[in-house]
Amino acid sequence: NLFSFGTPAELAINFTGEDSRRKEGDLLIYAPTDDISGTLRLTAKKLDHGGIKVELIGVIQTTVDKSSQFEFTASVRALLQSATLDGTEVHPAFVRRVVLTVVQELPFAFVNVDKPHESYYGKTVKLRYFVRATVLRSYAPNLTKEQDFLVHSPEVTPELNSTIKMEVGIEDCLHIEFEYNKSKYHLDDVVVGKVYFLLVRIKIKHMELAIVRREASGSGLDKLTDTETVTKFEIMDGAPVKGESIPVRLFLGGVGLTPTFKNVNNKFSVKYFLNLVLVDEEDRRYFKQQEITLWRKQV
Repeated sequence: NLFSFGTPAELAINFTGEDSRRKEGDLLIYAPTDDISGTLRLTAKKLDHGGIKVELIGVIQTTVDKSSQFEFTASVRALLQSATLDGTEVHPAFVRRVVLTVVQELPFAFVNVDKPHESYYGKTVKLRYFVRATVLRSYAPNLTKEQDFLVHSPEVTPELNSTIKMEVGIEDCLHIEFEYNKSKYHLDDVVVGKVYFLLVRIKIKHMELAIVRREASGSGLDKLTDTETVTKFEIMDGAPVKGESIPVRLFLGGVGLTPTFKNVNNKFSVKYFLNLVLVDEEDRRYFKQQEITLWRKQV
């Protein structure tokens, strides 16, 4: 990167154990109790600075207004006091000035820093954790570098996990009963259930089961809501008859789900629903949504 006054300087943040730690995309995954350590690599030919620091920061920010953010955790470490990095030296063979590149590696560690929430990158809101390095300068803009990382928060198996069973229908036209084996699923779980047709007087073409994510952030006039069909599967093709039972088996692993988030810091929520959809021959759609809870079994 080229900074002011034409002085080349580059900051790079490397975390300890990058090669062995699990990743999601390009980001390293940590548990809430993990320490965050690594090295700040500073490369420059000549640089006057007023000190170098690193910070571990957790923020909630909306994607509409990125300047509006809520900082829920922060910790700072001072790495260097004010100094001058200078790679200029006189070459003895030619008695002339040679400018060399100075590389300085500064270790850092954040031990027992609170990471209370799981990371989330949504459509309207983000919950980010990152390490920010700052080189302070008096007569020029500070140099900064940020590196995100993920926090995944495993939960214990829910003690209460009741089945979902409901009858729905249209009077004198369609009456079905659906059942799912439980109401709380971990992210690699399998939804098992059945759909039982009690009354069929309309011509059903097919039936599908979708997972819907509903994300809400902000409040009042600034409230944002986004609803997204994460994935859907056709579970029946063709017209059912009265008394027919259609099995449901939906694998959640690899779908790209997150845990359910309930009013995180009064800033946002993320809910998930199983959406049962029936389509008739005239392409009219009949659906019933049922909220489920998703949780993370392990990191």
